[in-house]
Amino acid sequence: METPDNLEDNAPKVIHSTTDFVKKAKLPKFKFKVPLFIKILTVLVVLAALAYGSFLEYIRPYEYGIKVNRIGWHRGVQKKVYETGLYLVLPFGVQEMYKLPRALQVLELTTSAQTAAYDTRIEKAAHIQTSDGFFVDVDVSIIYRISDPYKVFTDIGPGRLFEDNGIIPKTEPALKNNLGKLTTEEFFNSPMRVEKALAAKQELNEELKDKGIEVEYVLVRYFQYSDEIQKNIEEKKLKDQLVFKNQAEARAAIEGAKLTKIEQEGKVRVSVELAKGKAYVTRKQAEKDLYYRKKMAEADLLVKLADAEQTRLKNEALQGKGAERMVGLKMAEVYKGIDVVILPSDGPSGVNPLDLNKALELFDVRSKGGAK
Repeated sequence: METPDNLEDNAPKVIHSTTDFVKKAKLPKFKFKVPLFIKILTVLVVLAALAYGSFLEYIRPYEYGIKVNRIGWHRGVQKKVYETGLYLVLPFGVQEMYKLPRALQVLELTTSAQTAAYDTRIEKAAHIQTSDGFFVDVDVSIIYRISDPYKVFTDIGPGRLFEDNGIIPKTEPALKNNLGKLTTEEFFNSPMRVEKALAAKQELNEELKDKGIEVEYVLVRYFQYSDEIQKNIEEKKLKDQLVFKNQAEARAAIEGAKLTKIEQEGKVRVSVELAKGKAYVTRKQAEKDLYYRKKMAEADLLVKLADAEQTRLKNEALQGKGAERMVGLKMAEVYKGIDVVILPSDGPSGVNPLDLNKALELFDVRSKGGAK
């Protein structure tokens, strides 16, 4: 008989974890050997990635690149401007590549940031005193670009310093020098306002050309006076507009009268031309009728002349030889319609129906040369 110890040894063992199961289970062992060329290729890819990240710098299409050598024979800012592409830049502080924007830049001077263009530099509106002593806040958009990256980098500095130390300090003085020459009312005159904006642009370009910045446009978008002045200006403008409206209506009335006169003259001319046209049609119709009647008369005359000629020719034919016989034949036809004829047969007035010559003489028909 087995003891309890033997029972414990012979009892099935319970596996309490997956690790125990893996250890106890006899699984086949697989050995995967990586080919040598894959190892070499992996090492090359890693080295290329490290080289790209450490030794190469990419200049995007909307950027300029300025290289600075920290160590070496040609230390300092390099004059060459790098455009789009990949360039070798030595790491560990030996060389550095600085980037400046190549695309158009916008500086917004405005009191309402929500009206400004997206992704632009926003500053407060220009506070300008007019030539007659009033102040006006002007919203202006300055559109410019970097024309010489090397000058910008060396004279102003890297990054966005061309805004803080370049365009911004020069903008408001130029606007005050030019727009400040306008009076309060002249600000509402668009041609004069545009003229002063162009003058401000020219002044900015003269100030910034040595720093490598060129201004393309100076656009005055909106301006506002104090509430009281704004109200007075609006009232005056309304009165001026009323005067202009009355003047325009008067000119419109004059032009309307001219138009009415021209229309009436046109109607008279049309009536005259229509009358001329009708007279022309009547005349041509009469000429047509006359021509038609004339041709019809000529045709009738020709027909009648032909009939007369036919009658003449027929009479001449009847007067020729054998005409008596034809007359006799006609007379015989006449006799056919008579049932009984009583004629004397003897004496000087006797009628012998068989004597054709006598019958012809009786009816007073003469024959040329006599009947044969």
